[in-house]
Amino acid sequence: MSKAVKVLFYDLETTGLHPSKHGIHQLSGRLYINWKLVKEFNCHVRPFEGDEIDDYSLKIAGKTRADLANEHHVHPHLVYRALLKTLNTYCDRFDKQDKYFLAGYNNASFDNPFLRNFFEKNDDKYFGSYFWSSPIDCFILASQALMARRHLMADFKLSTVAQEMGIPVDESKLHDALYDLDLTIALYSQITGVKLSNELVGQRS
Repeated sequence: MSKAVKVLFYDLETTGLHPSKHGIHQLSGRLYINWKLVKEFNCHVRPFEGDEIDDYSLKIAGKTRADLANEHHVHPHLVYRALLKTLNTYCDRFDKQDKYFLAGYNNASFDNPFLRNFFEKNDDKYFGSYFWSSPIDCFILASQALMARRHLMADFKLSTVAQEMGIPVDESKLHDALYDLDLTIALYSQITGVKLSNELVGQRS
């Protein structure tokens, strides 16, 4: 009997480029079971004590150090617990055949290491019990789709690729994890032809 296809599309905003020393300050995700949306979340996260903060990275995201410390940024332990509750609702981590695909843009080399490190900072070593080791990376999928035009493109950033694929981009909203997630999902649908349901089955968080 086949298992349900479980895909977590997600995007992060971070305090720097290195998961070993920087942290997450925004985590947005949409969870699909058999391509039906069952859960979505958008969390502004307070970095862990000891996480380094790169001011240039914050500037790109339109944030300040004061923003990360305000009441809208939730303690990372609480964000972790909420995420774990969602993951445990739709997956049995003790079943080695029941896991989520992690999907994003450049997530294989950037977001996934940050998310794994986020688990470890919460004293959880079971990241691999929830997620397949083979992610779905729209950065790689787009590389295949745009091979013939790649040499004409200025770069391969999400916004550039989305525009090249005919997806409208609002430059003022870039580097917000939820907006970047919208672009990523639209890009995935454009490349693969998989039409993702926009109807939420469940409750918003």
